[in-house]
Amino acid sequence: MFAILAAIAVMFGLSLARVPVVFALVIGAVTGGLLAGLGLQGTLEAFNNGLGGGAKIALAYGILGAFALALARSGLPDLLAYKMIHTLKDEADLKAQNRVKYFIFLVVAIAAVFSQNMIPVHIAFIPVLIPPLLMVFNHLKLDRRLVACLLTFGLVATYMLVPVGFGAIFLNDILGHNINTFGKPYGFEISYDQIPTAMAIPVFGMFVGLLIAVFFSYRKPREYKDVHIEEQQSISAEMGVAQKSGQPEVATFTIWMAVIAILVTLGVQLYSDSMILAGLVGVAILSCAGIFKWKEADDVIITGMRMMALVGFIMIAAQGFAAVIEATGQVPALVEASVDWIGNSQALAAFLMLLIGLLITLGIGSSFSTIPILAIIYVPLCIQFGFSPAATIAIIGTAAALGDAGSPASDSTLGPTSGLNMDGQHDHMKDSVVPTFIHFNIPLMIFGWIAAMVL
Repeated sequence: MFAILAAIAVMFGLSLARVPVVFALVIGAVTGGLLAGLGLQGTLEAFNNGLGGGAKIALAYGILGAFALALARSGLPDLLAYKMIHTLKDEADLKAQNRVKYFIFLVVAIAAVFSQNMIPVHIAFIPVLIPPLLMVFNHLKLDRRLVACLLTFGLVATYMLVPVGFGAIFLNDILGHNINTFGKPYGFEISYDQIPTAMAIPVFGMFVGLLIAVFFSYRKPREYKDVHIEEQQSISAEMGVAQKSGQPEVATFTIWMAVIAILVTLGVQLYSDSMILAGLVGVAILSCAGIFKWKEADDVIITGMRMMALVGFIMIAAQGFAAVIEATGQVPALVEASVDWIGNSQALAAFLMLLIGLLITLGIGSSFSTIPILAIIYVPLCIQFGFSPAATIAIIGTAAALGDAGSPASDSTLGPTSGLNMDGQHDHMKDSVVPTFIHFNIPLMIFGWIAAMVL
């Protein structure tokens, strides 16, 4: 039991100390394995055996990164940003300010939601869409903390609820797979169609937090200076494409092929349930359409995959970490000790599991990577305390998602900051991390606990 606690403590402590998460996971795993008496060779063998569990997910992330960059290469995201800013500038008189303001809220939220499933580009759209709109935000005196909350809500709530795109990876490939893997020795199994229903209550908590942010916390005007941005950051800049001050010139054929690629990618992922195949098909369509030259294909794909590589490596390492924890053979002892300490209180058990999940995810910065670490311990704990399959899903899913919003190292906060701080007026900690932590993590704790009690 001590070995598991030491492994988690070392991993968590190193993550908080800003040691790269992959290194923290490896060092934590080695610490746990050595303390459990596995020896260095046995620990590394267990770790290596577990790495394969994250390979599929990591590859899916890499392929989606390539698709995101290939799509950006079409110029479509830049054109959309240009059209939006000029439409808003034309309408942003005093009488129409509220209408324009809520239109912006809607557009930003929809873009964030679609980036997780329909057009799976994750945070890559933010540095394309947001910087050109900063002048409009300033004119309307919009509090950028609210925009950060809107972006983070779309990024996190979508993958927690909708089993398409990144949601399919989180809900099915990671959450469902790990629950069934670690529940198999106990005869415990869930069906994937149970997952969205079980996660609906926690996601509703996030929606409540968003409403509080929109209509209460950040509704007052906030002054910003109009700072000229010499060179806007764009995803297309990864390819060395120069930004133009005028309207981006995008051929009608290119627009139609980009739209077709998006629709076909969505259709393939729904039909085949494979994000890897869907991403490859999307890249192939864009390539065949001449969106980028064949000789540039390597650069486009490699650069795009690099964008998502870190998350993929973290997921692979997390699976290895979980494998070492399982190999220690101390999980049953830890479960029994937890039951003895907590007693028969389901309410206290659910609260503590959610709290621990919050702390671990804050340290790691990725809810996708947290699940293998939590599931190995939480599945037998939930079984021991008599939680239903739906309640088990809600506890583990919420415990993993807790801390994604509100973590300094999470892409759900780093992404919004990358766009909102282009003119140097949006602090990462004060304006992205703290607001999203307050408005999303606290409601997630409350509603995740409610879900555990009622499901």
